[in-house]
Amino acid sequence: MAKTFPKLVFWGLHAWVLAYVGVLLGAFTIQFVEGEFPCPLCMLQRYGMILSTLGALWVIMQARRGDLTPVRYMQGMGLGVLGAAAGALVSVRQILLHIKPGDPGYGSAVMGYHLYTWALITFYIVVLFVAVLSILAPVGIPEAPKSSGALTLSSIVVWVFVILVAANVIAIIFLEGFAWVLPDDPTSYNLIDQITGG
Repeated sequence: MAKTFPKLVFWGLHAWVLAYVGVLLGAFTIQFVEGEFPCPLCMLQRYGMILSTLGALWVIMQARRGDLTPVRYMQGMGLGVLGAAAGALVSVRQILLHIKPGDPGYGSAVMGYHLYTWALITFYIVVLFVAVLSILAPVGIPEAPKSSGALTLSSIVVWVFVILVAANVIAIIFLEGFAWVLPDDPTSYNLIDQITGG
């Protein structure tokens, strides 16, 4: 078990990345298929998820290079918690904006909860996951597998996340247009409106 646990942690970090890939793809589905535009707080929560996941990616890449030390491992885990904490603060802010009885909340509910509530749940899960990994750190410093197939799978996960981050950057540019901030309740892509004069 002691020999396989570091490899399990390595793939557990990939599960963290894939979980947020799924969440961000779900947000994109609601944005582009359902036509619900994300508000500034929604985008900040996405950024919290991205920042948090960068911590996991840092550890994955260090492990793949064979350069992972306990200090670098803790730095990656710290970045993960920092992103989750920042995202959780924004989620709580948005929940409190809609806490008044009868307030319908912002956007559609998914399984009874709005996306910002689900985001808060995911941030808590990240903090709990990092806490468990930190407790087990003496025996659980991630170790990358040696097989080329496993490393290819790892690369695919990393690149899917990188592409999703790029898509979020493009989406925010289209949402904000030539402005410093996103409108509180966006109803269109400002960049297209500004270019077309709409």
